[in-house]
Amino acid sequence: MTRKLRFALFGNIYQAKKSVAVQKLLCLLEEHEADIYIDASFYDYLTSTLLLDVHATGLITTADFDADIVVSMGGDGTFLEAASRVGNKRIPILGINMGRLGFLADISADEIDAAIEGIYNEDYSIEERSVLWVEYSDGHTSPHPYALNEVAVLKRDNSSMISIRICIDGEYLTTYQADGLIINTPTGSTGYALSVGGPIISPHRHPIGLVPVAPHSLNVRPLTLCDDITIELGVESRSHQYLVAIDGRSESCSEDTKLIIRRAPYPICVLKRPESSFFKTLRNKLMWGSDIRE
Repeated sequence: MTRKLRFALFGNIYQAKKSVAVQKLLCLLEEHEADIYIDASFYDYLTSTLLLDVHATGLITTADFDADIVVSMGGDGTFLEAASRVGNKRIPILGINMGRLGFLADISADEIDAAIEGIYNEDYSIEERSVLWVEYSDGHTSPHPYALNEVAVLKRDNSSMISIRICIDGEYLTTYQADGLIINTPTGSTGYALSVGGPIISPHRHPIGLVPVAPHSLNVRPLTLCDDITIELGVESRSHQYLVAIDGRSESCSEDTKLIIRRAPYPICVLKRPESSFFKTLRNKLMWGSDIRE
């Protein structure tokens, strides 16, 4: 007998080409008599813009929801948004890629049937991905203080560099003169950090990366640290302001405010098919090691 499962569905509302894939997914879940909960904004998009006939068990309007599986339909940005909504619930997230690259959302639309059957046959694995937690010295609380990818500290509104003084477990490390600094998880090592010269880190380990953005020094290089540390950093800027981007969500901070960054007390669980692997994704998505002469 088919197990009764609850699915929570999140999606990108700017990709009309996902219509066929969404219909396929919904039909499969209905065939399995699953309970289907859909993010309210995505439901409005499906019914009002794409004019789909969607039978939802309920709508998700806040982070207060429960499910057996979360499905993210979009790119990695959609996956990050879904992960933010899941928070510390430890609900496995299945990422169906409707975007361009897709490191987190690595299931193609053609693989939806196999992925759903694999879930019902319990033919899958769960990867635990570490998360960063940001606190502010002035006591204010960010609405999104957790990062699955990275925390980026960046200059705000002029062409001048900023000075970023960083301490590790209370010990002074260095002061970066740069356009910014990225503090990333292994998951985030293939994102923004990679684009500015950071190393790729396997998600099977849980270090933290420090990657400067356009540093004004030839002897400053990316650094990888153990994840049981506390990072404290302060910023000096000519504008007396700087930006903090937590998985792409930016807010302005005064240079009087210091940041405290450490590993969060919970992971994000990513659902993987048996044939999927980090190294296979590297080869297929980044053409890792490919010889263009062949």
